[in-house]
Amino acid sequence: MLSGLNHLTLAVSSLAPSVAFYQQLLGMTLHARWDSGAYLSCGDLWLCLSLDPQRRVTPPEESDYTHYAFSVAEADFAGFSARLETAGVAVWKVNRSEGASYYFLDPDGHKLELHVGSLALRLAACREQPYKGMVFYDE
Repeated sequence: MLSGLNHLTLAVSSLAPSVAFYQQLLGMTLHARWDSGAYLSCGDLWLCLSLDPQRRVTPPEESDYTHYAFSVAEADFAGFSARLETAGVAVWKVNRSEGASYYFLDPDGHKLELHVGSLALRLAACREQPYKGMVFYDE
């Protein structure tokens, strides 16, 4: 039986700027670094950055909707998103969904999101205004 998400591994084209981005800008904890990778954490999430010379950045408009969302407290959202804007982080989408979100790219073009909210809050909003064809499965 699955018990949760164990870790994410992101291919990066250059380790130093990626480690700086995740550690210094996003505030993740750096646990280990070696010639071709690094381990960081954010809450219970374990993030591996893996140096991959074949990593190619795909412009956001040419890639799919796959992205990774990080939780942020509502009280911290405005300051955190302003910090990203000040750092010149590229934005890939404007929020149009429930809850405050800021969609941005890492140095290798991985699509990321800061999000205020939870699955329970999203489902409550969807019960009020369901998406087309939406079916709910109560526990």
